[in-house]
Amino acid sequence: MGRCWLMKSEPDVYSIADLERDGSTCWEGVRNYQARNLMREMEIGDRVLFYHSNAKPPGVVGLARVCRLAYPDHFSWEEGHKYFDPKSTPDSPRWWMVDVEYVDTLPRMVALNELKEEPGLENMVVTRRSRLSVQPVTDDEYEIVVRMGGGRS
Repeated sequence: MGRCWLMKSEPDVYSIADLERDGSTCWEGVRNYQARNLMREMEIGDRVLFYHSNAKPPGVVGLARVCRLAYPDHFSWEEGHKYFDPKSTPDSPRWWMVDVEYVDTLPRMVALNELKEEPGLENMVVTRRSRLSVQPVTDDEYEIVVRMGGGRS
């Protein structure tokens, strides 16, 4: 069935509604080595909890799926782009991205404070003050969160 992940996006930058409208998108701009390495582990079909960060309240708002394996984040080579990194080149890319596709919007958002209080989620990375934008999620954690949001996995 593949692995599960939680991926954070600020809703004013790219929201679940944007993903629904677009159908799929590249997950560019990750500039943390641990998050980059996790994206390189992703496989097509892996399930994703779409999380709105820097929101009041933050929380899981929808579901997505990995639809393209990790590939170099070409925005890091574009001088003047907000994700430009002079140490990343086409011959030696430093940063990677995956593509994700829209699956569903949860009937109700599952706020971070709810995640922290739900039995079975006490070890979930997002509940432990992690600022990591890409995080692994267990199958059980994924199922619990989807159920809490009134969705179908």
